[in-house]
Amino acid sequence: MEPQPPALLSAPRMLTLIGSILVSLSSGTNYIYSAYAPQLGARLLLSHTQLNVIGLAGNVGVYISGPAWGRVVDSKGPRIPLISAFACLLIGYLGIKRIYDDGAGTVASFMHIVILISCTFMTGFAGNAGLAVAMNTTAKSFPDTSRGTITGLVLSGFGLSAFFFAAVASIAFPGNTSALLLVLALGTAMPMLLGLVIVRQIPLPPPSTTLGIEGGLHGREEYQPIPSGDAALFIRGSDSNTSLLDTEHAHGASNYHVPESSTAVELVSDQIVSRGSSVRMSTSRAKPVHDGPNVYGKQLWLTPDFYLIFAIMALLSGTGIMYINNVGSISQALYAKGNPNYDELEASRWQAAQVSTLSICNFAGRILIGLIADMFRYRLHLPRAYCFCIVSTLFVVSQLSVISVDDVAHLWKATALLGLAYGSLFGIAPTIIIDWFGLSHLSENWGYVSLSPLVGGNLFSLMFGRNLDSHASNDDSETHSPLSLIRRGGLPSEHQCFDGRSCYVSSLYVTATACLIALGLSVWAGIRDQRKSVEAKREVLWHAEE
Repeated sequence: MEPQPPALLSAPRMLTLIGSILVSLSSGTNYIYSAYAPQLGARLLLSHTQLNVIGLAGNVGVYISGPAWGRVVDSKGPRIPLISAFACLLIGYLGIKRIYDDGAGTVASFMHIVILISCTFMTGFAGNAGLAVAMNTTAKSFPDTSRGTITGLVLSGFGLSAFFFAAVASIAFPGNTSALLLVLALGTAMPMLLGLVIVRQIPLPPPSTTLGIEGGLHGREEYQPIPSGDAALFIRGSDSNTSLLDTEHAHGASNYHVPESSTAVELVSDQIVSRGSSVRMSTSRAKPVHDGPNVYGKQLWLTPDFYLIFAIMALLSGTGIMYINNVGSISQALYAKGNPNYDELEASRWQAAQVSTLSICNFAGRILIGLIADMFRYRLHLPRAYCFCIVSTLFVVSQLSVISVDDVAHLWKATALLGLAYGSLFGIAPTIIIDWFGLSHLSENWGYVSLSPLVGGNLFSLMFGRNLDSHASNDDSETHSPLSLIRRGGLPSEHQCFDGRSCYVSSLYVTATACLIALGLSVWAGIRDQRKSVEAKREVLWHAEE
């Protein structure tokens, strides 16, 4: 007798979940860049624009590698991405550490900047490999009823990464940037090796199809991918789940799939196609099988829904990346404003506080949005796409909050809102991609959608860096005559703005407008998705009458 797939709460499935969270936790260290970027700039005499270019290299590594890693994970499994992530994380952070240690107040050469960009790119490239493995494995190992929550839980590790490693380094090596980079090199690379052992796809058990009081089926037919590798060990042929539907089809009475009990009165015809979905008859058993949508490759690029989610992601993630890469500079500008007793250690504490707040709220947002998304679908019977409205609103409020802050002591409120919004965005997006385009090519599709932050992130971050540099170069030295203000924030005076919110506020007006546009697109996405559901139901009734 062939082995049976493990139960939903079995040890192999929980071990995979824990391993995926650890891999995800080690993959999100791009968010910690603001914790050492000002110190890196001070040691190597870099401008804000140069620091933004170096930081953006990590984001480019994350998002441009998405399609490639997606194809590898979907076709080859987790082994190749995890080995690559181990090597790239170790080399990347050790390379940054070496250049930082050798810098010591000397102006960085062009070659040093190129190496920094390459190392940061490698860390982002590796981070996306780990995230693709963690997200793909758990999405295919848990049913749709809990997929939003489980995916959000795994992605929350990605958001918590910056806080975790910053906390470890600050406790063990306070104020030591070189030690922080060493912790990042070793602490991110080792979990990837652990993932090689415990992260694997676990096939879903057969769905329960016993009749309930309302005459519908408890449970539902989940999208089950064709297992490969280790997952094939659990495959078996089973005829034990015979239900009333089997009897009906044996007599040729019906050709319709009955959904979950709450909507069992509506039949889903095998002729309906929505975003490439279909309902087919199994060749081995007279039982309808719902394949779900399966949109990928060229068909994905011809689908309007792809460009809709791409635009929303570009506007919102670009805003988030801009703030994450520059929150350290924002906190230093606010702390320096009107402060003749500038303390570099105290400034670094405010800077670290923003990174920690951002990371914790990023973590929380990824978990909360998963719970909300599942509630929308299974309690309120609304499309998960409406969650984009919540996320966009949080982004708008966060930008307005940053604009209004003129004291570093209150910056944490805006940072918390931004972190919550950013985490929610990346927590809900993969689930909506599954709903719209299907599970079979999740990693590949997510990789293409992940190209969107390259547009908004590059545009907004470079705009922010140039804005800071222009204010720094035009800074009125007469208003900062004390000698103690000549070298503030650890950066050379010609590269540091001391005027608080006026250094950067014009950039925030642009991102606030972008978030309002994204909110409008999010409302459209939710309404459009709901209309498609209604049209599908009408088509079902029309076919049923035939």
